[in-house]
Amino acid sequence: MGKGYRQQLPDRDPQETEEWIDSIASVIDIKGEERARYLLQTLIREARDRNIAIPPLTNSPYVNTIPPESEPKYPGDEILEKKIRRIIRWNAAMMVSKANKKFEGLGGHISTYASAASLYEVGFHHFFKGKNNGIGDFIYYQGHASPGIYSRAYLEGRLNEGHLDHFRREAFTDGLS
Repeated sequence: MGKGYRQQLPDRDPQETEEWIDSIASVIDIKGEERARYLLQTLIREARDRNIAIPPLTNSPYVNTIPPESEPKYPGDEILEKKIRRIIRWNAAMMVSKANKKFEGLGGHISTYASAASLYEVGFHHFFKGKNNGIGDFIYYQGHASPGIYSRAYLEGRLNEGHLDHFRREAFTDGLS
């Protein structure tokens, strides 16, 4: 049985569990939070030393720092942006597929951009700055994501279909890597 499911099983010894809860409550009431924290951390360390699998305890100021009701409204049109992501993913996949039909084994990493498309596209739509007034943002992409970046450039009119047709064939022509 998976370890994640064990927590969902009924307590086999509710009396013992209640005694542990009463004990830590007493420590908190009599000795204070600091002592209770020390005891719990010591118990966790001992359990891990004895190879008891304890999930990591998240301790970060960044987890759920903004309650959902306090989050600002999304700054863009989510439906339109989702359509754009789908088009870019499709164009990237077709660019790689066409390149591989012309030269088998040429390769192309379709999944890299596809899996990170939302991240990239939110950046393109709402964060990255161009050279409007001086220096724009310098964005360094993982090379395997290039089909998606080229696909976006095609939609923006910065590349044409001829450029995309020469994906991974830059050795003897003006192609794209």
